[in-house]
Amino acid sequence: MIGTMLTLPAGPAGSRIIGLGHHQPARVMTNDDVAELVETNDEWIRSRTGIVTRHVADDDVGVADMATAAARHALADAGVTHEDVDLVVVATATAMDRSPNTAGRVAYALRTGFPPGASTPEGEEAPDLRDVVGPGVIDVNTACSGFAYALGLADQAIRAGSARTAVVVGAEKLTAVTDWTDRSTCILTADGAGAAVLRAADEPGVGPVVWGSEPEITPAVLIEAPQDKFAQDGRAVFKWAIMRAADRARRVVDAAGLRLDEIEVLVAHQANLRIIEPLAKSLGVEDRVVVTDITESGNTSAASIPLGLSKWWHAGRIPQGVPALLFGFGGGFTWAGEVVMTPER
Repeated sequence: MIGTMLTLPAGPAGSRIIGLGHHQPARVMTNDDVAELVETNDEWIRSRTGIVTRHVADDDVGVADMATAAARHALADAGVTHEDVDLVVVATATAMDRSPNTAGRVAYALRTGFPPGASTPEGEEAPDLRDVVGPGVIDVNTACSGFAYALGLADQAIRAGSARTAVVVGAEKLTAVTDWTDRSTCILTADGAGAAVLRAADEPGVGPVVWGSEPEITPAVLIEAPQDKFAQDGRAVFKWAIMRAADRARRVVDAAGLRLDEIEVLVAHQANLRIIEPLAKSLGVEDRVVVTDITESGNTSAASIPLGLSKWWHAGRIPQGVPALLFGFGGGFTWAGEVVMTPER
């Protein structure tokens, strides 16, 4: 007897990033502003983190709001409409709303122009969505490595034939879970979002995602109930980053079939300038483009890689069509990365 055979979709060879976008709240908090809340000063913060300013969202702005703004920017950059999107993946560790998930809220807002559950703006008709089939919507929570995980999942979905065009977003409102009396953490946190549009391609522009976790330091970064405040063992994180991060990042480059001397851009999680610079040196890429957006954006967890990538791309600081190493690490304790080809202008 011949068993039942399932049919698997024939997906494309890979995917490519065709657009980038970002969003940051208008309010800027300087180190001097932080010094009004906790005992510190500008020189102390700069010397230990590299941070000069950070952006802070208003109380009525949610993670989905920032994610939607970044997604719109990326879609416009790609020349793609929301109707072309069949997958939305959002990486976040700070969404307060459980359902609809953040990706579902972003997908709805991209189609209708307003959040789910909101009243139809005056003078507009409620959209008729009865026959609409929306995109797949997935939230990913691996904290600071989240965007690299999300990008890998979207790329795999495209290669498997489950999607052709995906919006991948990293968005965080870390200031909402910040203990502003804790000097070791409140000097770091910030808000924002970054996004990328992935499209099916005959020639892969996104290398294999390599991911993993570090059981020994799983509790090193926490946001736990009932306090729901960001806390970390800074020494453990710094020690891992200095001693182990380069090895994990090399695995990513190896998986892509490239050498480190072929990497033109490094976009690591913007945790601390004292981590980013030694990592670049350990990898031998310190003379390439090394994104250091942390100086003006602070630590935005899952948003930091796409936020820095998009800001520097739109500012003309990143060349087109070159290999870029994306590498995230943090809460969980998780890490992940992939090599991507930067978009074409």
